Amino acid sequence: MIVTIIVFVLIFGVVVIAHELGHFLVAKLNGIRVLQFSIGMGPDIVRFTKGGTKYVLKLLPIGGACMFEGEDGIYTAARDGDGGTETKPEGAFNDANVWSRIATVFAGPFFNIILAYLLSLIVVGFSGVSISTINSLTEGYPAAEAGLQEGDLITRIDGERVYLSDEVSFVSATSSGKPMEIQFQRDGKKYSTVVTPKFSEQDNRYYIGFTIGEAVECRGLGLIKYSACQVRYWFKITLKSLLMLVQGKLSANDLSGPVGIAATIDETIEQTTPYGLSTVVLTMINFAVLLSVNLGIMNLLPLPALDGGRLLFMLIEVVRGKPVSPDKEGLVHFIGFVALMILMVFVLYNDITRLFVR
Repeated sequence: MIVTIIVFVLIFGVVVIAHELGHFLVAKLNGIRVLQFSIGMGPDIVRFTKGGTKYVLKLLPIGGACMFEGEDGIYTAARDGDGGTETKPEGAFNDANVWSRIATVFAGPFFNIILAYLLSLIVVGFSGVSISTINSLTEGYPAAEAGLQEGDLITRIDGERVYLSDEVSFVSATSSGKPMEIQFQRDGKKYSTVVTPKFSEQDNRYYIGFTIGEAVECRGLGLIKYSACQVRYWFKITLKSLLMLVQGKLSANDLSGPVGIAATIDETIEQTTPYGLSTVVLTMINFAVLLSVNLGIMNLLPLPALDGGRLLFMLIEVVRGKPVSPDKEGLVHFIGFVALMILMVFVLYNDITRLFVR
């Protein structure tokens, strides 16, 4: 269990630091004063001040914050040169032009995507990827009936480009049984066919009827390409999962918080340990890729208290030609923060409940 806790703290720490570092660096580049750069939640365990910024490490290894001067209309006190009248401090967030503020807020999620790509370079460089080549066909299932053969390379499904075997597996696993157009390559030539997945009563899901995956080592340009494909895959999975949640195909009970993520890490370490330390490390790095992409996308959702909610107010400002009142925006974000905390408590309850029913 101690190994799980260490791995959990490392993964969460790296992902959160990347996010907050994005806000921090771009704010500095745009002359915005950063009051506090903090990692974690709860009581402070380490803190120091340097260059006008307070750096804080908190007890609970989840979340973080980058607090700016004048954000939400709240300013630190400053006095004029004679030590008399209070004046507005320099470097206030709301005094920066709107595009500088947009860049500062967007930088957090963007740095998560950059981190995901850098970590993917490590995973793909050492373990390669599995591309979407058909290995075998199942007799009596639609893939064989539609004319697909072993060795065919699937390139598109319903017009959407695919590169990795996991992309095809995800489409198959989430199929609703509707016919799908599959484009593929055979002997260097392009072909297309229509496949209608077959329902399995035993597994309660649809199957196309093949096994898929060809291991490919990646070097040079291939490493650059397939690392991007790996990030793209997790990006698509996250977006499609959110869409399924909105459509009711997934429920709130399917959400996982820190406890659920820690449990998944523990289970994954246990499953991969027999294959050696290198497999465990690469699997955990790949998990960090998924988590970093998730954090980046979730923060871009146009909801109050999230980066996406702040970006929405700034885009409104671009259209209107003037900002929304900081007091009103601050109130909206406060309400959103309270709602977010309630959701976190609900997810935490679900995570703990699942631990006891395993």
